[in-house]
Amino acid sequence: MAEGKLLYAQSGGVTAVINATAAAVIETARAAKVPVLAARNGIIGALREELIDTTRESRARIAALRHTPGGAFGSCRYKLKSIAQNRAQYERLIEVFKAHDIRWFLYNGGNDSADTALKISQIGRELGHPIQVIGVPKTVDNDLAVTDTCPGFGSVAKYVAVSVAEASLDVESMCASSTKVFIIEVMGRHAGWIAAAGGLAAREAGDPPHLILFPEVAFDEAKFLARVRSTVEKVGYCTVVASEGLRNAAGEFLAEAGTRDAFGHTQLGGVAPVLAQLVKARLGYKYHWALPDYLQRSARHLASKTDADQAYAVGKAAVEYALAGHNAVMPVIVRTSDAPYRWKIEPAPLAKIANREKKLPKGFISRDGYGITAAARRYLEPLIRGEDPPRYGRHGLPEYVRLERNLVRRKLPAYVIEDR
Repeated sequence: MAEGKLLYAQSGGVTAVINATAAAVIETARAAKVPVLAARNGIIGALREELIDTTRESRARIAALRHTPGGAFGSCRYKLKSIAQNRAQYERLIEVFKAHDIRWFLYNGGNDSADTALKISQIGRELGHPIQVIGVPKTVDNDLAVTDTCPGFGSVAKYVAVSVAEASLDVESMCASSTKVFIIEVMGRHAGWIAAAGGLAAREAGDPPHLILFPEVAFDEAKFLARVRSTVEKVGYCTVVASEGLRNAAGEFLAEAGTRDAFGHTQLGGVAPVLAQLVKARLGYKYHWALPDYLQRSARHLASKTDADQAYAVGKAAVEYALAGHNAVMPVIVRTSDAPYRWKIEPAPLAKIANREKKLPKGFISRDGYGITAAARRYLEPLIRGEDPPRYGRHGLPEYVRLERNLVRRKLPAYVIEDR
């Protein structure tokens, strides 16, 4: 049995498969006889010394995490400032690590979390407590650098593509006397990966979605309205997939809630009703719009098997890298073949990932700016393949698990987090 404990924490918005990563971390560490603590509510829990003892969770409950959505240990949107700006926070983390003999720290998150993990890996040695820090990839936006895809994205992509296909059949059946335009708003602040995934619903030329509005393409009102009109006149209805990050020619968001999260990101939401009102006012068409919001990232019942498998694989690899002495790296997914689709896991330096954003390639957007290309389809389609449904109970609902989440005894004075 290796000396010391491993601390795992979830960060930022959760995904349908982040708990598959958590299950892999705990199961792999248990096989190596390494105790795992989990921070309650992410890095906030680590700072407050609110550490969950996963050794008290049964093997069956941990295994059930693989099919349970949400964040089993709680997550948070809280960004640590630079070491120079708030050294005391980093010193507090190292104090907690020392107090509980934590030798390995796995931080499961996106760009900002990779940056935090990198900083912690750098200061541990300086403060007399060397610690192996591994960033573990997770984000529905698919915008992490280096990795071919991000665990969490494939399931969102599948949910959106299926939703677009199903809703479009509904609209098509009613368009002669009712709804002419259906707009679905999807996540994606700066990168149109999820919007592009909506294009997978189209199997043949002319299939919906008829328009995809990407954040990478400036919104042109006149061109948009003309395309909607021509589509309705041709096929009787028009399905639109719109990214929440849609901007006008001046670079302004079409819909901004006016607030920002802890990472400084603008809170978005409301593009669909803006577009719907525009369609109604200028074209007179009856419309419906949908804002799936959290449903996109919590739909574990419709998760991609590829995504679930990759989420588990990065958790397993993260533990293996940590115990092997790796530091400041992230297990990333490397695509080795499109047809047949093959992939593997490799370590990549956090320095090449932290605070870098992977945008949707220009070659993935059709020349008219309203669809996806064959190259995009080759990239996206393997990521939504396969089903990995949860077990359903007699009541007709999935059998999701809730952990006991027992905390270990505190050993340090209480810590108050300021400037949230």
